Amino acid sequence: MQTKEAIKFALTVSDRAVLSVIDEMSGAATTFPTPNGGCHPLWVLGHLTLVEGMIPTVLFGDKNPAAEWQQYFGEDSKAVADAGAYPPFAEVRKKYLQLREQNLKLLESLSEADLDQPTKAPPKGREREFATYGQSFLVLAPHQTMHRGNVTDARRAAGHATATRAAN
Repeated sequence: MQTKEAIKFALTVSDRAVLSVIDEMSGAATTFPTPNGGCHPLWVLGHLTLVEGMIPTVLFGDKNPAAEWQQYFGEDSKAVADAGAYPPFAEVRKKYLQLREQNLKLLESLSEADLDQPTKAPPKGREREFATYGQSFLVLAPHQTMHRGNVTDARRAAGHATATRAAN
């Protein structure tokens, strides 16, 4: 298996795992995972969308197409219970899918050698994780699965059944 194929596999598996539980929570998108708050499903989806939009920024220095959502879903933002304080769930999901598709097409356009190219604008403090094109794509998968935990905890808090396969 080539590196590019391994990255695509990781992105596909993590995408299915997180979207399956996020979609299940669409009707309770601002359910907090704990009584003390945390990252609810809408925030997680928006945050993942923002991070998907970072890929062309990190690789080429382009503007993040989801940058206008930084205030809602950025790393330093705080999830709030009011769904009206956010863009609509369906709009965020659509943007996420659009950006993921663009990133997969971008990945497909790269050669194996391209994956070792240094990035132009890695995030401050995360230069190691986003040092190369390949690392930048690969970091999306564990980031998604990490945030899946927030959504599965929110799912439990909402009283949904706990048995869900990670990669349906």
